Amino acid sequence: MPAVTDEELVERFPDVVITDDNKAFYGGWTDQELLLNRCADCGTWHHPPQPICPECWSSRVEPTPVSGHGTVHLLIWLRQGPPADGVDYSTPHPVATVELVEQPGLRFTSTVTGVAPGELAIGDTVELTWTERNGEPYPVFVRSAAQR
Repeated sequence: MPAVTDEELVERFPDVVITDDNKAFYGGWTDQELLLNRCADCGTWHHPPQPICPECWSSRVEPTPVSGHGTVHLLIWLRQGPPADGVDYSTPHPVATVELVEQPGLRFTSTVTGVAPGELAIGDTVELTWTERNGEPYPVFVRSAAQR
């Protein structure tokens, strides 16, 4: 479990509403670890964080690290948007929903870095890496070595 207090999380991520359900998720970011909830009873992964397993209704959900390997399931290219640290809209900015290898249907949305328009497509394999946004670690994806 991340070694930051609730107060530190609130200070480090001022634009996020930190709750009991998501504090481990964002706390993992401080250690550059992507923690998604997994049910201790049935083993089902789920995201976004919630206190009850959507499969068996158990309350024994545990923030668990994922490998960060997956396949692009959905892809959009933003050409405009609100100002964001590290986002340049002068060229289309990729946002991808990645289906993680841990379980069919387990998906996480972020950006894919180091790709130009036309270099990334649905079905491409990607892997998790970290960048810095607003002075804090932020999970992003890069094309996997096999796709480069």
